[in-house]
Amino acid sequence: MKNALIILILFFCTFNISAQSTSSVKGKVYDQNTLEPLTGVHIIYAKNQGKITDHNGYFEFSTDTGSLEILFKFIGYKLVTKELFLKQNDSILLNIGLKPITNKLEEIVISANKVEQRIADLTVSMSVVKPEEILKNHIIQAEEIINQNPGIEVMDGQASIRGGSGYSFGAGSRVLALIDGLPSLSADAGNIRWQFLPMENISQIEIIKGASSVLYGSSALNGVINFRTPNAGNKPMTKFSILSGIYDKPHQVLWKWWDSPRIFSNASFSHLKRYVNTDIGISGNFLFNNSYRKLNDEKLGRINFKIKQHSKIFSALSYGLNINAGYNVKQDFILWEDAETGALKQNEATAIELNGTFVTIDPFVTIRKEKFRHDLRMRVQSYQNKYPDNIQNNSDALSWFAEYQLFYKLFEKLDIIAGTSQLYSKIISNFYGNHNGQNIAGYTQINYRPINKLKVVAGMRLEYNALDNEQDKLIPILRTGINYHAADYTFLRASYGQGYRYPSIAEKHASTTLGSVKIFPNLEIKPESGWSSEVGIKQGISWAKMNGQIDLALFYSQNEDMIEFIFGLYPDPLTGIMEYGFKASNIENSRVYGLETEILINKNFGEFNTTITGGYTFMYPVEYNPKTLKNKDTFLKYRSKHSLKIIFSTSYKKFELGLNTFYKSTILNIDNVFVNPLTRENLLPGFYDYWVDNNNGYIIFDGNIGYKLNNKFKLSFSVKNITNKEYMGRPGDIRPHRNFSLQFSGKF
Repeated sequence: MKNALIILILFFCTFNISAQSTSSVKGKVYDQNTLEPLTGVHIIYAKNQGKITDHNGYFEFSTDTGSLEILFKFIGYKLVTKELFLKQNDSILLNIGLKPITNKLEEIVISANKVEQRIADLTVSMSVVKPEEILKNHIIQAEEIINQNPGIEVMDGQASIRGGSGYSFGAGSRVLALIDGLPSLSADAGNIRWQFLPMENISQIEIIKGASSVLYGSSALNGVINFRTPNAGNKPMTKFSILSGIYDKPHQVLWKWWDSPRIFSNASFSHLKRYVNTDIGISGNFLFNNSYRKLNDEKLGRINFKIKQHSKIFSALSYGLNINAGYNVKQDFILWEDAETGALKQNEATAIELNGTFVTIDPFVTIRKEKFRHDLRMRVQSYQNKYPDNIQNNSDALSWFAEYQLFYKLFEKLDIIAGTSQLYSKIISNFYGNHNGQNIAGYTQINYRPINKLKVVAGMRLEYNALDNEQDKLIPILRTGINYHAADYTFLRASYGQGYRYPSIAEKHASTTLGSVKIFPNLEIKPESGWSSEVGIKQGISWAKMNGQIDLALFYSQNEDMIEFIFGLYPDPLTGIMEYGFKASNIENSRVYGLETEILINKNFGEFNTTITGGYTFMYPVEYNPKTLKNKDTFLKYRSKHSLKIIFSTSYKKFELGLNTFYKSTILNIDNVFVNPLTRENLLPGFYDYWVDNNNGYIIFDGNIGYKLNNKFKLSFSVKNITNKEYMGRPGDIRPHRNFSLQFSGKF
C-alpha cells in the first residue's frame, strides 16, 4: 500500500511537470529594414534561461504555462520585448523584426576583444572603415584608405599608428594586419603585403590604436588592422566596379618623362549567396598600373573563395574554408635619378622586377551556444618572391598558424576569453638564407561589469619565440582598461597595454645590394618592447536633425630597444671589408605623447543629407634617456607633429558629392645619410637642396562626384590632388600628383 502511494504521488508530480512544460514558442528574427535573418540574437524568457537564433534566424523553446515576457537582444539593434500568456499545449509562432540603431555609438566591432561588442563600450580607441568609403573615393590600394584615418600613416608600405613606427625599408612591422582575425604578415620580412589584402570583399576594416599584443601577439606592438570579409545571407548579393584613370602632368614640367599617357585601371567583383545550409562567397580584383614614376609599373590579380557550412544535425556547429590567392608583377621604387629632371625616374641600378605569389588556406570550426563559443581556426600561408633578373634575392616563405579560442559567459556580468596559438614559419631564401621560426602563446582576458554602467577589462599573454637554434625567454604581456557609461551618450575610457615584437628574419639576416644601397645582417639584434596608455571620452550627438559623435583621446607610449635601419660603416659579412650601408639596429628608447580627436556629424538640410568626418592628431615623438628618464633633443625619424583629415560628403536625390582634405606638418627628422655632405649626393643626387626648400608640410584636396543611374548602378568621377601639390613621403618618394578617374559600379 505504501509503495502504491509513492507511485501515485510520483505519477501526479510527473503529470504536473509535463502539463506545465507542454507549451512551446518558436519563430524567426530578422532585420526590419533588409528582411535578412539575424544569427545569434539572444532570446531571454526566464532567469538564467535563453536561446540564440540559428543561421536562418530561427529559434524554439518550451516553457511553463502562464504569463511570459520574452526579450530579444542583439547588439546594434533596438531591444524588443514581447509579452505572452501561454495555455497548456499552446504552440506560439512569432516573427520578430528588429530595427537597427543608426547611432554610430552602436556600431559593432570584433577586433578589440575578439568578441562582438558596441564600439562605445571599448576601452581603447578604434576607427572603422566601411566599404562604401572605399568605393566612393575610388580607392584601389589598401594603403590609401588606411591613410585616410586620423593618427595613421602608411609610408612606403610601413604602417605607423600615432607615431609608433618610422621607416624600416620594408622589413618588420609594429602594426599587425589581419584577414578575418588571422595574421597576414609575411613570414620572411614580417611586413604587410598590402597588394594582397581583399579590398573587393570587405564588410569593414577595424583599426585598433595602441598596443594589442595580449590578444594578438608579436607585431601588434603598435596596433592592429583587421580586414573583415562578409558572410552570405538568404538574399544573394553581387557587387562590381570598373575603374580607369589617367595621371596629369607633374607640377615641375621637367619631371615629365613620358610621351604616352600614364593610365591605371582596376576591376573587381564579389558575389555572396546562401544555398540552404551552405554560404558561398567569391571575389576577385585585377589591377593594371602604368605608374607616373618610371620603372615602377604594376600588374596584379587576386581571388578569394569562402565557404561556410551550417550543420543540419547540430545547429550550434558551423565550419568552412577560406582561400585567398594573388599574383603580381611590379618594380618597387627605391631611389630617384636626381632632383632636377629625374625625380620621377627610378635609378636603373635599383630597378628590380618582382614576381610575387600569395596563397592562404584557412579552415575553421565554430560551436556557438548561448553561454559559450569554441573557435578553432588555422591558416596555411605561402609567399613566393621571384626576381627574374636578380635570383640571389629570391625567397619562399611558408607559415602554419593555428588558434583555439574559448568564450564563456560565467554569469551575467562576467565573461572570459581564453586561447592558445602556434605559428611555425619556414623560409628558403637566397636573400635571407634558410631558417625556421616558431611562436607559441597562451592568453586570457576577462570582461567584468561590477555595475551596469561600468566595464572592466584585464588580460595576460605568455609568449615564446624561437628562430633556428636561438630561443627567446618566455615573455608575459599585460593589459587592462575600463569604460564608464557616464550619461545617455557619454562614454569615458582608460587603458594600458604592453607590447612586444620579436625581430623579423629580414632584420636579422638580410644581406644584399640594391644598386648603391647595401643592406647588412645583424645577428645580435634584440626584440623591442613597450607599452601604451590612453584616456578618452566618446560623446554622442543627437540634437534636432543632427546626430553623430565626438571622440577625444590623450595618449602616451614608450618603447625600448626600438629597431631602425641605420646608415653607417659596417664590415661585409663575407669579405670583412668595411663598407657604407644600412643595418637594423636597436638604438632608440622612445616616447610619443599627444592628443587625438575624431568627429562624425550627420545632418539633413532639406533634401541634402550631409556628413562630415575627420580628425586631428598632435604628437610629440622623441627619444629619451633611460637613466634620467628625461627627453633628449632628438626627434624620432619620419614623424610629424600635426596631421588633420576632414572628409565632407553630401547627397541630393541621385547625386553624391565629396571633398577630402589632408594636412601634414613638417617631417621632424630623417636619417643622417640623406643630409650628410659625405653621403647625400651619392645616394640621392639633389635631394638635400630639395629637402631644405620643400620640407614645410603640405595640404591635399581630393574630390568626387557620383550619379545613381538607378537602384543598381552608379557612375562616378574623382579628382585626386586637385591643386597638383608636390609633396614627399620618405626621402626620394614623390607622392602622386593630380590624377583623374572614372568608375562604373553596381550592386544587386
